[in-house]
Amino acid sequence: MKNNILQLIKSSATNENDYKALENIYQLYEQLQYSFTIKQIAEDIFEWLSRLFKISNMTFSLFDMEKNTKEIIFEKGESFYLDDSLSFFFIINTHTKLNAVVSFCALSNIQYKILEDNKLTIDSAFFQVSPIIQSGIIKKNFIESSSLDSVTNVYNRTYLIKNINKYINLSGKEYKNIFFLMLGIDRFKAIIDEFDYNVGDKVLIELAKIIHTNITELDMVARLIGDEFLISIINNDNKANVIKIGQNIISDFSKIKIKVDNKNNTLQKTICIGIDTYNSTKELSIDEIIKNADIALNEAKNMGRGKLVHYDELNNKDTVELF
Repeated sequence: MKNNILQLIKSSATNENDYKALENIYQLYEQLQYSFTIKQIAEDIFEWLSRLFKISNMTFSLFDMEKNTKEIIFEKGESFYLDDSLSFFFIINTHTKLNAVVSFCALSNIQYKILEDNKLTIDSAFFQVSPIIQSGIIKKNFIESSSLDSVTNVYNRTYLIKNINKYINLSGKEYKNIFFLMLGIDRFKAIIDEFDYNVGDKVLIELAKIIHTNITELDMVARLIGDEFLISIINNDNKANVIKIGQNIISDFSKIKIKVDNKNNTLQKTICIGIDTYNSTKELSIDEIIKNADIALNEAKNMGRGKLVHYDELNNKDTVELF
């Protein structure tokens, strides 16, 4: 692709169309320098293709060459397949383990011919902006590594608390209840003792999946130390509904069978949940509410397996056994 851009530069001295193509490439380059995220980079590329070539459907994805997996960053328009007769795709080498793939589809044979005639320009443009995409990928990976748990891919505690505080500040003095659910796997240490940490990780991953199927996109979940997870329910202001969510998580997880060896032997586990509610009338900090949820979780575990306790329902908070 380096030769393509050099060819354009050389011919632009005498060819007005090539000069215009080169000008368009550097317009994209300048535009992307103001993009702060990989998603914004993808959106700006779509706008550039739409403006120049009337593209109305595009997919921007990251392909992990080590894991052989694809993450879609941006999608616009109707779905299409890469082997469609009118489709194009460009692989952008970012010199990381992730390559960016930009794919789009013409809507007619006439548009396809225009894109085919300008393939050199598009190819050269993607080569020119590849360092910016690489920078966006590195930034994305840094943010995720500092905010996500490496095993379950949910947030860590620091990131969750930071974003909850941001939500409260934006909401002003009066805001609805925020429910905090502290989850713990019953006798999690026994899994490590009987099997190994790999099986323990499988259990944690399955629990994270069950949590996500029972909460909304506005709610947040973080993994704390060991087997404990913290959920913040922002999108539901009804205590009974939140308790129902907790009970559903307990029930759904108890049915999950986790493979522990190559002989199709499986393991089933249970969890307990402690809940407390944060609102403007309690005059307690988020850290104090989370501590209360943890106390409620310990009380739930004292009662047995698969139990749920709300902190407000404890008869005597001062005598809760903190084992």
